[in-house]
Amino acid sequence: MADLKTKVVETPFSDWVNGVEPNARRDEARALDALFRDVSGFAPQVWTGGIVGYGAYDYTYASGRTGTWLATGFAPRKARLSIYIMPGYADFGPLLDRLGPHAKGKSCLYITRLARVDLAVLGEVIAAGLRDLATHWPVRDRA
Repeated sequence: MADLKTKVVETPFSDWVNGVEPNARRDEARALDALFRDVSGFAPQVWTGGIVGYGAYDYTYASGRTGTWLATGFAPRKARLSIYIMPGYADFGPLLDRLGPHAKGKSCLYITRLARVDLAVLGEVIAAGLRDLATHWPVRDRA
């Protein structure tokens, strides 16, 4: 079985965030870091692909595929912020209705500008995602 391409790297968050461009995205990354730390209680870990994760879990699919993945996190992409909420948003409709402008994928929430969403509601979404994930897989502090 092939190794996962996305995995933890040894870069400290403080070094990584200083490289985020443009400055506005860097500021959003710092604001998200504070929110994720507060809500999750976990320290950030930098993953390949410009992802910052908080907590981790080990999974085994019915196919036998296994791996470790971040419990929650974000990536400050050029066009929008990607917010990772595992395993998905199946029951989060009422929360997301209160969030503000966003788009969503199966386990990813897309936000164009952090200032346009309600950060308290985003914190609720992160917490709900962690609770939901913990019903599927044990969540731990680090990958």
